[in-house]
Amino acid sequence: MKTTRRTALLGGLALGLAGCASKFRTYDGPAVTRLQMFKSDRNLFLFNNTSVLKAYRIDLGFAAEGPKQFEGDGKTPEGTYTVDRRNPDSLFHLSIGISYPNEADIAYAAAQGREPGGDIFIHGGPRPGIDAIKPDWTAGCIAVSDREIEDIYAMVRDGTPIDIFA
Repeated sequence: MKTTRRTALLGGLALGLAGCASKFRTYDGPAVTRLQMFKSDRNLFLFNNTSVLKAYRIDLGFAAEGPKQFEGDGKTPEGTYTVDRRNPDSLFHLSIGISYPNEADIAYAAAQGREPGGDIFIHGGPRPGIDAIKPDWTAGCIAVSDREIEDIYAMVRDGTPIDIFA
């Protein structure tokens, strides 16, 4: 009887603690007004006006050099976009979407008789079965750790501009 009661008590405690370990964090600091990403340095910065709030090391698309131009090219876009959506059920822990392709991206790809691609996100680490031992393992997205995407997800609002530089 003691063992059953102890097991029930410990099980309840474990469930209670598991509920505290949410991937959804809160943020009540200064608003993030812009993101800037520098592909060559593998850095992402979150700004409040001219002040850097946070900086992150990132991984990019497996074909990291040059701007994304076509579907399946494995490149990360370059240009000015906005955060336009969020996915709490992402295969990569959490993710926030980037508004690629813009009108210029679409026009360029169409002029080449190709599709520009899409579904570019800032997301967490790799899901099981993806080999991310080497840097730049995504299909064109921007990857950070799961803990870092939790912070970014809480801090960055839809409509926030992001500049992606070579």
